[in-house]
Amino acid sequence: IPCESCMERDNKSTGETMEFLLLGFSELLCLRVLLFLIFLIVHLVTLAGNVMIFMAVVMEPSRPPMLFFLCQLSVIELCYTLVIVPKALLSLIVVDGSTISFIGCAAQMHLFVTLGGAECFLLVAMSYDRYVAICQPLHYVAVTSEGLCLRLAVACCLGGFAVALGLTVAVFRLPFCQSHHINHFFCDVPAVLHLACTQSYTPQLPLLAACVLLLLLPFLLILTSYVCIAAALLHVTSSAGRGKAFCTCISHLSITLLHYGCATFMYIHPKSSYSPARDKMVSLVYTNITPLLYPLIYSLRNEEIRGVIMKTVRRKKIAQLN
Repeated sequence: IPCESCMERDNKSTGETMEFLLLGFSELLCLRVLLFLIFLIVHLVTLAGNVMIFMAVVMEPSRPPMLFFLCQLSVIELCYTLVIVPKALLSLIVVDGSTISFIGCAAQMHLFVTLGGAECFLLVAMSYDRYVAICQPLHYVAVTSEGLCLRLAVACCLGGFAVALGLTVAVFRLPFCQSHHINHFFCDVPAVLHLACTQSYTPQLPLLAACVLLLLLPFLLILTSYVCIAAALLHVTSSAGRGKAFCTCISHLSITLLHYGCATFMYIHPKSSYSPARDKMVSLVYTNITPLLYPLIYSLRNEEIRGVIMKTVRRKKIAQLN
C-alpha cells in the first residue's frame, strides 16, 4: 500500500537531486567523541592487520592455496572497511548526521554487498581447500593448482558483483517516502528498504533472493565440505592425526561462524521486526569488529600465516642490520 507522501520522481531527477541523511549515532550525543576515537582506533588497527597479512603473503615466493585465499580475504576486508568506516566517522563528526547522494548511497550499498558476497563465496573456496587437503591429500597439489585458485578467486568476485548489482537495482527502483532519514551509519539494505513507500512484502523479495544466493547456498556447501571432512577424520586411527587435521580447520570455522552468524541476524528477518537500534549494533560488530578479528584469528591459529609473518619480520631485521 503506497504511503501518502511518496515522491513522484524519474530516474534522471532522482540521481541528480535526491539525497539521504545518514543519522548515524545521533541519539548518542554525549558519547560522540568516545565513539569516534574507538571507531578510529579499530579502523587503523584493522587496516594495519590486513595490510600486514597481505604484504607478508605477497612477499612469500611460494604461496600455498590457503595463503592465496587469505591474501584475497585481507584485500576484501581492507576494501570493506574503507567503504563503510570513513562515512561512519563523518556521521560522528557532523551533529545532525551526514548527507549522501542517491548515486552515492546506491554505490555504497553495491560495494558493500559485492564485498560481503565475495567473502561468502571465498569462504566456500577455502572450505573446498580444506576438504581436498584432508580427504584427498595425495591429490592436493594437483587439484588445487594456481590456475584453479585464480579462477575461484575471480568467480567469487564476479558472483558477489552480479548478486549485488541485481539487489541494488531492485532496491533503488522502489518509490521512497518524503522522509529520507536513514537511521543507520551507512546505506544498509534493510535501512533503505525501511523507507520504501509500501507495506507489502514484495520489496523484500530481492533481499530474500540475495540471502539465498549469498548466505544459504554457500553455507550449505561449507556444511557439506565439513561433513565430508568429519567422515574422513572418523577413519583416522591416530587421535594426534585427527587433532592435527582438525586444527587446520579451526580458523576457517571460526570466521565462517562469525561471518554467517552476523549476516543472518542482520538480513534474515521480516520487515515488521526491523529495529534500527538493534541493526545498527549488529552492523557495528559486522563492519568493525569482525574485520579486526580476522587477522587476529588467522595470525594466532594458522601456522602458515604465522610462519610467513615471522619470515617477513626476520627479513626486515636482516635488511636493517645490513
